[in-house]
Amino acid sequence: MRSDVVKGGAKGAPARSLMYGMGYTKEEIERPLIGIVNAQNEIIAGHIHLDEIAEAAKVGVTMAGGTPIEFPSIGVCDGIAMGHIGMKYSLASRELIADSIEAMAIAHGFDGLVLIPNCDKIVPGMIMAAARLNIPAVVVSGGPMRAGKHEGNDVDFSTIIEKVGSYNDGKITEAELEDVAQKACPGCGSCSGLFTANSMNCLTEVLGMGLPYNGTSAAHSGERKQLGKYAGMRVMELLRNNIKPLDILTLDAFKNAITVDMAMAGSTNTVLHLPAIAHEAGIELNLDLFDEISGKTPCLTKLSPSGKHHIEDLHLAGGIPAMMNELSKKGLICESSLTVTGKTVGENIKDKVIKDNKVIHSIEEPYSNKGGLAILRGNLAIDGAVVKESAVASEMLKHRGPARVFNSEEEAVQAIFGGKISKGDVIVIRYEGPKGGPGMREMLSPTAAIAGMGLDKEVALLTDGRFSGATRGAAIGHISPEAMDGGIIGLVEEGDIISIDIPNKSLNVEISREEIEKRKEKFVKLEPKITKGYLGRYARLVTSANTGAVLK
Repeated sequence: MRSDVVKGGAKGAPARSLMYGMGYTKEEIERPLIGIVNAQNEIIAGHIHLDEIAEAAKVGVTMAGGTPIEFPSIGVCDGIAMGHIGMKYSLASRELIADSIEAMAIAHGFDGLVLIPNCDKIVPGMIMAAARLNIPAVVVSGGPMRAGKHEGNDVDFSTIIEKVGSYNDGKITEAELEDVAQKACPGCGSCSGLFTANSMNCLTEVLGMGLPYNGTSAAHSGERKQLGKYAGMRVMELLRNNIKPLDILTLDAFKNAITVDMAMAGSTNTVLHLPAIAHEAGIELNLDLFDEISGKTPCLTKLSPSGKHHIEDLHLAGGIPAMMNELSKKGLICESSLTVTGKTVGENIKDKVIKDNKVIHSIEEPYSNKGGLAILRGNLAIDGAVVKESAVASEMLKHRGPARVFNSEEEAVQAIFGGKISKGDVIVIRYEGPKGGPGMREMLSPTAAIAGMGLDKEVALLTDGRFSGATRGAAIGHISPEAMDGGIIGLVEEGDIISIDIPNKSLNVEISREEIEKRKEKFVKLEPKITKGYLGRYARLVTSANTGAVLK
């Protein structure tokens, strides 16, 4: 056992002494030591209940003959950090999470890990750590929140964000806004739509690092606690059989994840996180692979924000196993990939059928014949850009309009709420990329404001930053190279005509090569917004969005 380096033999006596002082018995110390990585805190709705999952995982480890030892992980709530400087720390926290788990696991010689995340950056951060450490590991997430109810309609976090736009546009009163706020998030769990957290929790089970239904069983349910117990039991079985994350996180596993991502129209942030996880596994995932898989993968669901259904509906309709089984009917899933169940993907999804065709369409009658995300390229995005095509109104799939240029999210939001944006405009927000932000903030506020004001069928938004998984509309993000890296987005001037053609995957500014070269000669890059502390270091080390915004 790896932990014998720490606790075994005469040289391990001091470590054993400290463990005896904490109340561990000789029998417990002699067993495999399993780290229970718990991201519980009291600031994230998706994490406030994770102690319950951790306790269940400890029971599972103990039942299977191991000794569970809990330690914490940080987490940033994107919803609470949204719209201010706090959001600069969200994506950057992913690397802190991976680094801190690495430090704890190696320093204390854990034999295996049960990883308990639930929200946006915590899920990929933990899987990145598992790949880097390559010791037996199982991910068990905290589960999704149920949708709220307001005046007979389902509501969620994206609803309340959009209602802020409606309020600022004079369409609802402050009292009506507060009424929705009190009902949009009715309990704990990851926000109920197919936003980034739930996208990544679903893809965790597709990758094979989580048990079936990890992405969809409800936060407060007996099924979720059972998953916690089984996760603890499974990590012990992985340890006995010497099955490690890199046996699971193969190229085929990532192709499966991209396929399901496209079929369910997941968050655009998955295009950041999957390459980052793959990077830790020594695999390169470029945007061309996403584009290739999107072109041949039918879109089978439309969950909020693309449609009216929520994760609880997906679960009742058969969940991710049923969707994968449906995709396998046309050979779109690699069924031989290994999973933490000890079985292959094919064995896990066999006989899993769709129980509600209104929620998960059949492969013969999909919403569309191509995936929910699209990769755009052109002179404005030489290295690529990402858009959730399934959430774009048909009127905006092709659009041509004048650029309205802003050097920060705050400037853009002020202009939107100030009534300075006209129908047909293309809002360009730059210097919000991984380096320029720094931290590549999610920008749900401007997109939700546009939607809440009823402009989402008339106004497009482009950025070298990124969007929340709750975003809908013609919101194109991850433009690479970013402005801080000398990307063409930094050369766009007020009034330049921007041409968007999502079906043909192109994104261009209508200026000549000669004009571009002239602007490059006189271009003056903005000074870094933050130079000190963690974000200062992050800005100096982070790579482009098209490579997953990993650190050099």
